[in-house]
Formats: sequence, structure tokens, C-alpha cells
Amino acid sequence: MTAFTADSPVFPDSPNGGSYHLRLSGEWTARHATNLESLVEETAASLAGRKVTLDIGEVSRVDTVGAHLLDRLQHEIAARGGSATIQGGRPEQRILIDAIATESTKSKATPARRLNPALALVADIGRGMESAGKDLTSWAAFLGAVIAAAGRVVLNPRKFRYTSFVHHLELVGLRAVPIVCLIAFLVGGIIAQQSIFQLRYFGATIFAADLISILAVREMGVLLAAIMIAGRSGSAFTAEIGSMKMREEIDAIRVMALDEIEVLVLPRMLALIVGMTLLAFLSTMACLGGAALVSLIYGGISLEVFIGRVDYMLTLDSFMVGMIKAPFMALVIGLIATIEGMNVEGSAESLGIRTTASVVKSIFMVIVLDGIFAIFFSAINM
Repeated sequence: MTAFTADSPVFPDSPNGGSYHLRLSGEWTARHATNLESLVEETAASLAGRKVTLDIGEVSRVDTVGAHLLDRLQHEIAARGGSATIQGGRPEQRILIDAIATESTKSKATPARRLNPALALVADIGRGMESAGKDLTSWAAFLGAVIAAAGRVVLNPRKFRYTSFVHHLELVGLRAVPIVCLIAFLVGGIIAQQSIFQLRYFGATIFAADLISILAVREMGVLLAAIMIAGRSGSAFTAEIGSMKMREEIDAIRVMALDEIEVLVLPRMLALIVGMTLLAFLSTMACLGGAALVSLIYGGISLEVFIGRVDYMLTLDSFMVGMIKAPFMALVIGLIATIEGMNVEGSAESLGIRTTASVVKSIFMVIVLDGIFAIFFSAINM
């Protein structure tokens, strides 16, 4: 029988009729991985077609690497027409070995049959539609909870978190003014340049002001503000609430007999609605300002003429079309941002996924809502 030392693990073997009883000993750890791998290969090859019992009663230590190698030895013997079972060992060693064997069985399970690419595409679309349906259901339920909480706050105004509202209004509104106005100014200038470039072939450069004024007031101002708020404030709300969920602060709020909707959601939601309406107005003005500057420099349209055309084209209805959209877009952004934050699980990966989903879903729903409003206002001739 082969001698054995702890720093050089080997397989002492003793044949028993048509089967083999292998008494394993020493340390089955990462330190001896190289030696163990070669021994596993040699032993599995020499015991092809045999029934083998692996006795680990004399094994002093087993770590994850050693457990993997024991499992590999079993599978190598089985792959060569034999069979192998493990016996003996301390309880803690068997727990680790059994856990590795279970995971190995899962990973080597027969893979699902690959679908035809066309069927796979249809299946993906179906899963996407199912997920969208679940999202709409959860949004509706969450909106109901927010409305119920708002009703309780209206009946008892002392429950409203005024400090939190003012704080978030500053973050959502005041601190977002520079970036929102800058983006709107640049986009207004780009649209003006492209409009003038196309209209000058028809000698209608002056009408670029008419086009820009309608586009900025009815669509671009509020849409740019909403997209910026979704990416800036919506993601922040999701990350904040998600971090609180991970640290179990929301559970602590419930333990203190407080409603997390009243404490966390309502102040943010109201701050978004108020801040978004103000930012939509400022964004519209910045968009017109950028268009006026580019029209002056690139198109030779004086400020007096530009302002005159804007005053001639715009009506109160056009202005209201843009402003009415703002609170509804803010409500959608706030709803998605907070519910995604509430759905964060206990990992950084979950937080990142939910924050990304919040921004993507918010921007998508803002554009969908803008299209719905466009159809509605066209239907009522507004």
C-alpha cells in the first residue's frame, strides 16, 4: 500500500473483488491542487469500468477546491463506465461535498432544447409584453397607494413633510435650472439653424421663427425638461430609496408606525410636479432664446422681427398645451422612480439594474405620454 503524507495527497487503494475501496487521506485543499488534479486523472483512467468507494475518513482537511476535485473524480469514473460513491468523513466535510455535488448536478443538467430563431423572437416578445403588463399593474396599484396617502395628508396637513418637500424642490428645480436651460438653449439653436438652412431655398427664412416658436412652446420645451428630469432626478430618487431599502431603513420607518409613502414618496412627487412645471417654462424660454440668437447670427433675422413673429404665431392655447403636459410627465417620472426604488433588493447589482430601468422606463413613458397628448389636443383642435 502506498505511503501517504499530508503535503502530498495520494490514493492508497485496495481491490475488493470486482470493486475498489480507495482510502483517501491528507489535505484536499487548493494548496495541493496541481498534485491532486494529476492523481484524479490517473486514478479515473486506471479504474475505468470499476465500481469504486471513495473513503474520506482519513482526510484531514477539505476546501472548495478539494470538494470540486472529489466531485470531478466521481464524474470521471462514471464517464468511463464505472461508478463511484463517497463514504465517511466529518459532517462539515460532507456538507461542503454535498453542496458542490448539488451545484455540479444543476450545471450539468440537460440544457433546454434551442428554439427556432423565429420562435425564440416571438417568445422574447411575449415575455416582454408580460413584463410590461406586470409593470402597468404595479404602477396602477402604487398610484392608488399614493392617492390614498395624499388623501390622508389632505385631511391631516400636519402629516405632510414640508422640510422634505422644500429640500427636494431645491434639488429637482433650482439646481437643475442651469443644465436644463443650457440643453434647451443649444437644442433651440440647432433647430433654428436647420430650419433656416432648409427654408432659405424657398426664400422663406423668416418663417423659421414661426416653426420654432410653435415647436418650442408645444413640444420641445417640456419634453427636454422631462427627459433631463428623468435622467437627473428620477435616477437619484431610485438610488436614494433603493439604498434605504438595502439598509433596511424603510423597514425601520414601518416599525416606527410611519407610512413610507407619506414620508418618502409624497414630498418627492409633489416637488417633481412643482419643479417640473417651472422648469418646463424656463426650458421653453431658453429654447426660444437659443433660436433667436442663431436666427440673428445665421439667418440675419433681427430680434425685433423674431419676437414679432413669435408674438403673432403663439396663442394662450399653444402655451397651455405645453404647460399642461408638465405635471403629468412629472407624475409619471416620480411614480416610476419611486416604485423602482421600492423594488430594489439587497445587492448593489439590483440597485444598478433598478436605477437603469427607472431612467429608461421614465423616458419611454414621457415620450408615449407626449404622443397621447398630441393626439388628444389635435382631436379637440387645440
